[in-house]
Amino acid sequence: MKDSHVAVDVKRAAVDLFSTRGYANTSVQQIVEAAGVTKGAMYHYFESKDDLLFGIYDSLLSMQKARLDEIIAREGLVEDVLRAVCIDVIESSIDHLAEATVFFRSVHMLSTERQREVTLRRREYHDEFAGLIERGQAEGRYRTDIPLAVLAAHFFSDVHYLSQWYSPDGAESKSRVARELTDLFLASLSPAAT
Repeated sequence: MKDSHVAVDVKRAAVDLFSTRGYANTSVQQIVEAAGVTKGAMYHYFESKDDLLFGIYDSLLSMQKARLDEIIAREGLVEDVLRAVCIDVIESSIDHLAEATVFFRSVHMLSTERQREVTLRRREYHDEFAGLIERGQAEGRYRTDIPLAVLAAHFFSDVHYLSQWYSPDGAESKSRVARELTDLFLASLSPAAT
């Protein structure tokens, strides 16, 4: 079921405020005023500010996981699939830079139960990603002298850091950044890099 326009407006206002002012410094009143709705309308869709923060993560995680699954389902050579996955997660993170900013600044403020859920869902994505690297290792295409967890963390550290330095108004397009970071990562997987 799609979100109503009210839920979308509330999420959009929350993302803007959380990314610029911070989650702890943003009140529910500020969110509803920015969204142009009443508190009652917001509480119809979100039980609390925590629920709203989780809703932002849920949308981003669900979208990226669905795209990952779609790319993997197309099959093909592991290097082509991994390249497509890398480019997609970088581009979609840039497309949702404000949400990513909120995520990395505020995930620790979620309730313990919600933090666990986010961790599990991120782990599902990481495990599928690591599975592609492992497949490439089994085929002799990728290095095996570095633990799989370290190789995956190497890539995701670049993705997670995007919200700290990338600007859509900067000199490099999202496609160029995605291609360059992907090329660097894939080159680091090469057995020749050992």
